[in-house]
Amino acid sequence: MIPDPGPKSAFPKRLGLLAGDPAGVGPEILAQALRRIPSVEGIEVLPPAGTHQPGRPTRASAQAAWDALEEAAKRLQSGHWQGVVTGPVCKHHLKEIGFSFPGQTEFFAARAGVSNMAMCLTGGALTVAMVTAHIPLQQVSARLSTAEIVRVGRLLKNFLVSTGVPSPRIAVAGLNPHAGESGDLGNEEIQIIAPAVSQLSTEGHFTGPWSPDTLFHQALEGHFDGVVCMYHDQGLIPLKMHAFHSGVNITLGLPFVRTSPDHGTAFDLAGQGKARPDSYLAAIRLALRCLGATS
Repeated sequence: MIPDPGPKSAFPKRLGLLAGDPAGVGPEILAQALRRIPSVEGIEVLPPAGTHQPGRPTRASAQAAWDALEEAAKRLQSGHWQGVVTGPVCKHHLKEIGFSFPGQTEFFAARAGVSNMAMCLTGGALTVAMVTAHIPLQQVSARLSTAEIVRVGRLLKNFLVSTGVPSPRIAVAGLNPHAGESGDLGNEEIQIIAPAVSQLSTEGHFTGPWSPDTLFHQALEGHFDGVVCMYHDQGLIPLKMHAFHSGVNITLGLPFVRTSPDHGTAFDLAGQGKARPDSYLAAIRLALRCLGATS
């Protein structure tokens, strides 16, 4: 059971919390996270409908997760909520019941009518934003463009400024090994990425393209405040290696705040009391911070 947050302190905005797929660890990490934060007026929990067995995903559990997303979108669009923290869902099971979006990021962007958005994860000393996200690796090169890199770079800069970094130092990753080795290992850096960095450098402290195999070490050493990554795993692997239990996914560019934990449904851990709420708790705290509250 997801507990009521209890007595509340004053906060003028409303933040919705979703459990994700109820057969996964979402309900239990949400419950644990609520016990660890000071109660804040405006936090509302949207429990999944129906009864579901932990660790046994079904079409019904996927449908419950989808229904909760649709209800959350309605509350956000109506202005009843100003932000939402989503729980982990299984993209494969959602697709089986007709969910047409690659992920929750794209779902909320579509419901908000927003195309200028990006997937970003932050945790510990790393903040990464992806130019491409939920697409097959073989399609990445064809989807990259100078305009897309510039667009995501601007979104990342604006996010970092909003979190208290007045002049963020942002690195732009290369796509190929050694950032293309001057064209010997690929031309994307020369033809697409370097022109984007040149344009972005007129708007802020952007550098690159950097060789991906050394870039994240430098970011962890404090040389950069954020990294623009060319594809999903380029950013998520180092982020999760560094801050798996405290990483947060935030969708940039939406007219409302949307965060989520950086992990999946973990059906194999559901109902065993082994799941850690740290990432969900961090997602709540970041959402409250973005909405102007502290927790």
